[in-house]
Amino acid sequence: MSSALKSLAILALAAWLWPGGAQAQRAPEAPSGRASATVATQAKRHMVAAANPHAVEAGLKMLRQGGSAIDAAIAAQLVLNLVEPQSSGIGGGAFILHYRAADKSTTSFDGRETAPAAAEPTRFLDAEGKPLKFLDAVVGGRSVGVPGLLRVLEKTHGLYGKLPWNTLFQPAITLASEGFAVSPRLATLLAGEKALPRVEPASAYFYRPDGTPLPAGHRLVNRPLAEVFGLIAADGAGAFYTGDLARDIVATVTHAPANPGDLTLADLAGYQAVERAPVCGPYRVWVVCGMGPPSSGGLTVLQILGMLQEFDLKAMPPLSAEAVHVMAEAMRLAYADRGLYMADGDFVKVPVKGLIDAGYLKSRAALIQPGKAFGKAQPGEPPQKDAALHDWGQDDSLELPSTSQIVAVDGEGNAVSMTTTIEDQFGSRLMVRGFLLNNELTDFAFSPTDQGKPVANRVEPRKRPRSSMAPTLVFDRDGRLVMTVGSPGGSAIINYVVKTIVGVLDWQMDIQQAIALPNVGSRGGATELEKGTSAEALKPALEAMGHMVAVLDFTSGIQGIVLGPQGLSGGADPRREGVALGD
Repeated sequence: MSSALKSLAILALAAWLWPGGAQAQRAPEAPSGRASATVATQAKRHMVAAANPHAVEAGLKMLRQGGSAIDAAIAAQLVLNLVEPQSSGIGGGAFILHYRAADKSTTSFDGRETAPAAAEPTRFLDAEGKPLKFLDAVVGGRSVGVPGLLRVLEKTHGLYGKLPWNTLFQPAITLASEGFAVSPRLATLLAGEKALPRVEPASAYFYRPDGTPLPAGHRLVNRPLAEVFGLIAADGAGAFYTGDLARDIVATVTHAPANPGDLTLADLAGYQAVERAPVCGPYRVWVVCGMGPPSSGGLTVLQILGMLQEFDLKAMPPLSAEAVHVMAEAMRLAYADRGLYMADGDFVKVPVKGLIDAGYLKSRAALIQPGKAFGKAQPGEPPQKDAALHDWGQDDSLELPSTSQIVAVDGEGNAVSMTTTIEDQFGSRLMVRGFLLNNELTDFAFSPTDQGKPVANRVEPRKRPRSSMAPTLVFDRDGRLVMTVGSPGGSAIINYVVKTIVGVLDWQMDIQQAIALPNVGSRGGATELEKGTSAEALKPALEAMGHMVAVLDFTSGIQGIVLGPQGLSGGADPRREGVALGD
């Protein structure tokens, strides 16, 4: 068990959490193939949840062959690259939290993309020094960072994998060679996409010769990707980062018709995934661990939870106006700190300990008044803060909802939470041999300065852009795993994860019920309520408290597994196409 987790576990005082369960069985699937919104999946031995049934079946196949949680996550990810190409893949990156049951140890792995060595802080400014419009910056080579996914998968497999590396690729290779049915979600996104139809070769892959998008049910074959997978399965991740494939990636980026980039063969060959200590903190009688910088996800989740534990959420009806008021205010305060202090810790001195200091969070929580919104939140003054941080400017970066989430627990109790992405839907829209390249560099601040002050998350050579991805693990007082959870969804990821944790721990819902709860919160501005859900009815009451309220579509993609004495209980977000399956 890590020293950080040991010390924090001592702070937790509760016994084992188990929110109930039935005999081990698969949950019934809705006719669409999506997870039921109300019925959690129960299992005894092992389980996988991800955003597409094909990916879950691939992961479960690895577990049934004696594979580890990492093996299952890798196999699921490779299939997601094929069947959910808009969200993640080998052209992107990922953050991974891993729990090893044998010694109760937790660690995290950073497979975040990096800026090319030639990148400059003014990368996303126009000729007049003004920030580019988001999509003007996204489409083309300028937005492409050095992909990190395969390096982080290879690194974690070397540490925790049980099955041979090439075995993990076989489900994806078979599916890419034989074809799969285009899902309703993919078909809908293709129909609404404006940039992709103009960019070859992606246009020829996703659209018919007359320009119409592929419909749901169309059988799509991707033999170039099958060949790439076969190459990497045989030769390892190095086949992606050097050689002919690397040259093809560089040529695609540097010769893009729109916004050619500056990625080099040296950038690819030099990429390394990094093992990092997770950030952990107490929440009531549990310990929560997440991903630290360059992600803002773990710190911001811990800040929100640290403030919420000053309030008796259990006594508040789930998603009542009273509860949403407190949650939104805590989120507003945490996002204010996020915008100022959080960036790649290898380039910026992030006050990690100060941001989650118990006394600091208690003082921030004291700003939340029952029944009265305080308006715009200002960043706080965390202790242990480097004096130079007084001179940072506010970040203007956007993170639009895309990304994907995988959770897995194997027969030995090892667990994974992996959040994986190519950033915007369909990434940079550039395709190389059947896979899309990321637009991850647009997660940097477009404006490198704010009122004359440098922005912590500005573009710099070889720097990793700040993320909101928040793969999360929750433990009991003895360091035993209680839950693995995470979500896609851009900058709203943090709030989706918090909502789910609160649903399970405070409101004692099963994981599927907590995932299906309407999404609510704040990202520093308005208090946001999920459109088309019961949360909309809270608008008048919240406005009466002084909240500015926005009703928005919130297509989260939360996946989660809860562990307890009776086995495993899994859930998948009904807003997408995922399922949770186990034995």
